[in-house]
Amino acid sequence: MSEQSSTAGRGRRRLSRRRAITLAGVGVAGVAGVAAGAGALTRDGDRAAAYDGAAGAVPFHGEHQAGITTPAQDRLHFVAFDVITKDRDRLVAMLQEWTAAAARMTGGKDAGVIGAVGGMPEAPPDDTGEALGLPPSQLTLTVGFGATLFRDAQGRDRFGIAGRRPAALADLPHFAGDALRPEISGGDLCVQACANDPQVAVHAIRNLARIGMGVVSVRWSQLGFGRTSSTSRDQATPRNLFGFKDGTANLKAEDAGLLREQLWAQPDDGADWMTGGSYLVTRKIRMQIETWDRSSLVEQEQIVGRTKGSGAPLGRRDEFDEPDFAAKGDDGQPVIAVDSHVRLAHPTQNDGARLLRRGYNYVDGSDGLGRLDAGLFFMAYQRDPRRQFVPIQTRLARNDAMNEYLRHVSSGLFACPPGVRDAADWWGRTLFG
Repeated sequence: MSEQSSTAGRGRRRLSRRRAITLAGVGVAGVAGVAAGAGALTRDGDRAAAYDGAAGAVPFHGEHQAGITTPAQDRLHFVAFDVITKDRDRLVAMLQEWTAAAARMTGGKDAGVIGAVGGMPEAPPDDTGEALGLPPSQLTLTVGFGATLFRDAQGRDRFGIAGRRPAALADLPHFAGDALRPEISGGDLCVQACANDPQVAVHAIRNLARIGMGVVSVRWSQLGFGRTSSTSRDQATPRNLFGFKDGTANLKAEDAGLLREQLWAQPDDGADWMTGGSYLVTRKIRMQIETWDRSSLVEQEQIVGRTKGSGAPLGRRDEFDEPDFAAKGDDGQPVIAVDSHVRLAHPTQNDGARLLRRGYNYVDGSDGLGRLDAGLFFMAYQRDPRRQFVPIQTRLARNDAMNEYLRHVSSGLFACPPGVRDAADWWGRTLFG
């Protein structure tokens, strides 16, 4: 081949690539077409699929967002985003495109209507492809809005929604013992991806980040494994990295009355757009597991207030027996210590306040000093953090004997709107629409 023909060939390739990028670069501007394609998908019955074991699909549309009362899956990829555009229309378009992609991915399909391998070879695919051939794995995607979306750190109302910030989205106070790192706390938006296959969860977050390029940027993220709570009575209570059963007294999907009272925002709560939604608190809690592992079994059980094997409250036989906080031992001391975790966190000690927890274990390698960087990524949904998480955590931070082994390094609070009702609906419509 002559140099002239080779040069011409390179020119054609560059031209073809530019054309392909132009065609593929509709991004958020082409959201209407993408949403229309997603709407067609809802008519094929895929969104109506019921649970199908650990590999099946969870319905995306409904009164509430999936991923809250959904039976807790085994894996997590959680991400917080900063919004980097000042253009309200671009943000809304991205949320619409995110919704269409989420509806597809939770049904086991590619993020885009073209897919990972179905488009022009010269154009970037509209799906990254690492979930090709994998089942839905009960993937759920749940979105939330942080306080800084309404008014940023400089006090600016970037999107004309400052007046719509719910009172329940009040900044969390500083708790005793907090060692929070700002770079892994907060965020304008969050997305919680839960699945029974970690690659499916990571694929979902990766594609939402790809779609949002130029509108949002990743602030921080967290991988989790081994759920640390049950959200259904059909699930056994799991264990945390201290080896104890965790979340025995958690709210469950079957507790309809309690969910209305404790979980879902109601019309008279003062923010109409949040009706049917819930407030999510996240806390990354590093566990000093090497120190814990050198503690005696009896000391561990006294700190927790439960037996390590069965999970029963001290002095009782079965895991789900109610703790007897009045019981005294032969020495005249409470069987369940006054500074035990169970006593301080129990609803009877907190004016009936309860949480729906969806936390996960994490191990982020080591800290360079021979210790595992490991612990609990705590996530709790509730109707109003001011009346639920804040008073509970205030008591725990001041008095919990377990604090010797814990360090809170990250914190977040997000308003998670109601569910996406149908193909014409989208995440955030009640706020921005």
